[in-house]
Formats: sequence, C-alpha cells, structure tokens
Amino acid sequence: MIPILRPAAGHDLSSLCHLEEIALSGDRFSRRQFHHLLYRAHALTLVAEGDAQRLLGYGTLLLRRNSTQARLYSFCVHPGARGHGVGREMLRWLTSAASERGCDRLVLEVRVDNPVALGLYRSEGFMPAAWLTNYYEDGCAAWRMTKGLTGSRIG
Repeated sequence: MIPILRPAAGHDLSSLCHLEEIALSGDRFSRRQFHHLLYRAHALTLVAEGDAQRLLGYGTLLLRRNSTQARLYSFCVHPGARGHGVGREMLRWLTSAASERGCDRLVLEVRVDNPVALGLYRSEGFMPAAWLTNYYEDGCAAWRMTKGLTGSRIG
C-alpha cells in the first residue's frame, strides 16, 4: 500500500469527516472545524490517498506566526491502512514540512492508552515531556511529546 501524500484541499472536506467517523471513537472534528483548518487557520493538513482517491489518513500541523514551534494537532489513519507504514510516512512528511518552515520543535499530544501511536512517535524521536491528566473528552490522560527539529527556513 503506497499512498500518495499531498496537502489537503477543499474537495477533501467530506472525506476527512468520513475518515474520522470510521477511525476515531471520540474527540472528532466537526465539518466546521475541518473547514476552518483548511481555509482559515495557519495550518497545514496532509492527506494520504490510496486507490480510487480513498483517504487512508490525514495529519494537521498548526503553525503559529512568529513561532519556531509547530504542533501536530490531529493525526488519523484509516483502520484498514494501519500497520502498512502510512502513519510513519505521514509523520515524516509533516516533520519535514515543519522543519522546512523554520520550526525547531514539534509537539503533540497522544492518548496514554494508545501503545501503537506511542511506539510510532518514540521510534521517530519524540520524547515524553508532560503528563496531561483528564485530557480527552472521555477522561483519558495524554502524554505531551516533543521532538527537536533542524529548521531551514524557506522563503
């Protein structure tokens, strides 16, 4: 399974919402939130596209103006694409995108009960930085994780 990685576009809005419905049990974005991320936020959303233009995953980076820290705000892989390297490829692409934009650090939050995601992030150089009690809507805690980047500002 070799996905095509590309920046998300407006025509992906319905597919992004559908992907979250089938891949996440809670803490989902609404259509309005996705619209904001795609059109108004200082953000970059990547999609992994498979056969027949089916979305296999997405990830969103929040990029604050005048800041060298990026945040991996959301990350989702289709259940049928898990274990095939889609998440790792998306994470590497997003990490490079943050570095290319001059960021020297990438942060994220991850559920403490998601060993697969924790393993992926650790294997890609993220380190636990803070324990966040009761972080998710269902009361689950999270780890805030960080990774130092070598930024090479574009533009």
